[in-house]
Amino acid sequence: MFTGIVTDLGEIQSALDIPAGKRTRIKTLYDTDSFDIGASISCDGVCHTVTAKENSSGGNWFEVESAAETLALTNVSNWKEGQTLNLERSLTMGAELGGHLVLGHVDGVAEITKREDHPDSVYFQFRAPEGVAKFIAKKGSVALNGTSLTVNEVDGLLFSVFLIPHTLEVTNWSNSKAGDRVNLEVDMMARYAARLAEFTKTG
Repeated sequence: MFTGIVTDLGEIQSALDIPAGKRTRIKTLYDTDSFDIGASISCDGVCHTVTAKENSSGGNWFEVESAAETLALTNVSNWKEGQTLNLERSLTMGAELGGHLVLGHVDGVAEITKREDHPDSVYFQFRAPEGVAKFIAKKGSVALNGTSLTVNEVDGLLFSVFLIPHTLEVTNWSNSKAGDRVNLEVDMMARYAARLAEFTKTG
């Protein structure tokens, strides 16, 4: 489980196709001795299991493997060498919950339809997948590429957020543009509330 608060900006050193899917090596500032093989790390919002790691004078790195289902449901299939990824280690008991509870289980891929730069913020508009849009509410929480964000406005499949300069500085959002596809995870409470409403409606 995660909070959607990015704690490192990793860089893809290699992204290789393997029989099981894809193996990605990610350069990181994390001390890789501080977590074990099998640890969970959110990489651009997708929960991955660490399969290899090393602290190196040339830069620390860890590897993850993405299964075929992950490649089909997220933007991981487009990952390439040199790309930056929003990273977050899994939540520990007693840690500050600065964002909202995020599972790292992506619900679908949203498309950036508009970007507008303002002096003190950047406005992004997205188109959500049709089956997911009903879970996105104005002033609600949403995780986009692993970043916990507050929804500004909602209009059908479209929704928007504002990013402050700090968020742009510590994540890969500064490079994002119209046409990009981002990993979308809706608030788990919205998902449960919708399921409960469905059962209440049907009796």
